[in-house]
Amino acid sequence: MRIGFLFNHHGGHQVAHALPVALQLRRQNRHAEVSVLVSEGSEREVRRLVDAHDGPAPEIVRLRPPSALARAANRASGRAIPADIVSSLHRNLDRFRKLDALVVPEKTSLLLKSLFGLKSLKLVHTRHGAGDRAIGFDKASGRFDLVLLSGEKIRDRLAQADLLKDDGHAIVGYPKFDMAPPKHPRLFPKDRPTVLYNPHPSPALSSWYRMGPQILDWFAKSDKYNLIFAPHVMLFKKRVTASLSPFALGWNLGPRPEHHDHDHMLIDTGSAASLDMTYTDTADIYLGDASSQVYEFIRRPRPCIFLNPRGLPWQGNPDFAHWRAGQVVGSIDELDAALAAVPQLAPDMRKRQEDMFRYSFSLDERPSSERAARAILDFLERA
Repeated sequence: MRIGFLFNHHGGHQVAHALPVALQLRRQNRHAEVSVLVSEGSEREVRRLVDAHDGPAPEIVRLRPPSALARAANRASGRAIPADIVSSLHRNLDRFRKLDALVVPEKTSLLLKSLFGLKSLKLVHTRHGAGDRAIGFDKASGRFDLVLLSGEKIRDRLAQADLLKDDGHAIVGYPKFDMAPPKHPRLFPKDRPTVLYNPHPSPALSSWYRMGPQILDWFAKSDKYNLIFAPHVMLFKKRVTASLSPFALGWNLGPRPEHHDHDHMLIDTGSAASLDMTYTDTADIYLGDASSQVYEFIRRPRPCIFLNPRGLPWQGNPDFAHWRAGQVVGSIDELDAALAAVPQLAPDMRKRQEDMFRYSFSLDERPSSERAARAILDFLERA
């Protein structure tokens, strides 16, 4: 079997959701030819995780870069139009054509079948994250030959949308949890409660565009908390970010220079620590909006606060199910009051978070990446 793993993105945030499966495939089946195809934006994170891994490593292949025209179109749009990603697919068709299966954590690769004619190539979707946003359950989510699911929640929502094939899905857990736990360096000189502010890039849902800088100002003046500002790594990768469902545009202005000048504030817009769960493991309080990283945070139940500056109607909406894990606030004044009220997690909220975590992640004694690798091999043998 010839199985490829594709990381064709501007950042490395999707790598940990699929690369552990590639490493397990090499360990489980020495007869499978496993290759990892990487773009310039993801190669560094792929090599970092491979180097930290004990065992046989897959072949790492650098994709032919996108055309100059595609790169120019991407830049001209403020990186809102992924012309370069599509061009990379087109310029590497010969490599994809040689494979029996291609494993991907995103959906743009569906163009290999719909636009570029590789009808016989089996596409396996690992997804990335276990969040609740509507885009994770759109029609494209049902167009893969095999979908690997983190738990019952994802299965149930895809089934409700009539997007599951009977022989084309498997619950495998969360391969990202198989990564070696990060070391926990001392991040701040003073021992204060540490808040992780983790806004999402979606302009329709993110708190950053309406109140993010004010939140950094608030923490800059505070003498009660340490703050880790670690947004989704794509928040400042693009000058303009577009959201399709619903449609919205956001212009990405980063933190001001003075936000970097405080020893109780850590600004990290894309280091390895923002990818490997260092911050979700070490913070005491989660502050966010639409990011699925909150589910990684509540692996160990702790207080959560969610920001809703647009006044979105969220109660009873499955797209905002994660907001049930904490308190929802809409202004800086409400945030001030909410932080004052969360010295510890109430027992009923702890139970709720535990239930939400179990519903989102089906974990057992086997590593999730091993279960995922086995599901891929079984599917290809049947196919």
